[in-house]
Amino acid sequence: MVTGTGTALEAELRRLAGSVPDPELPVLTLEELGVLRGVQILGPGRVEVELTPTYTGCPAIEAMAADIERVLHEHGMAEVSVVKVLSPAWSTDDISADGRRKLAEFGIAPPRPSTVDGPVPLTLTVRCPHCGSSETELLSRFSSTACKALRRCVTCREPFDHFKEL
Repeated sequence: MVTGTGTALEAELRRLAGSVPDPELPVLTLEELGVLRGVQILGPGRVEVELTPTYTGCPAIEAMAADIERVLHEHGMAEVSVVKVLSPAWSTDDISADGRRKLAEFGIAPPRPSTVDGPVPLTLTVRCPHCGSSETELLSRFSSTACKALRRCVTCREPFDHFKEL
């Protein structure tokens, strides 16, 4: 059971909610993916958690909410409310450095962090997560989820997912 007051309790609840694995990319936690926006105590045993989906129609948001509710109920929160926050919109820049590393280790080419404000360039150099070659080709703009594209390495010939930049 989680106990404490004010900021310390909110920090602990955020740590618990943030440790929930993403249902589509279980190698990442919701904190590493950057979709967990806030945790606020509403009263004794009552908490509100703010989530921003990776895109407006993301079907995984319901599973994320259910998993957060379960984890926080297991730690003594009687009432857990998970609300969707659409602004500011989620961006692949919200993925943490650890999250990017874990994606690559899992065999998914992570999105490039934006280095400048403005639109994402249309031409991308995507490195193969298997051999590191930048000689890759697009096989399909969509993969197992809408936020990933299917690519193949020209050098090692291995197919891989690429988490698209948003």
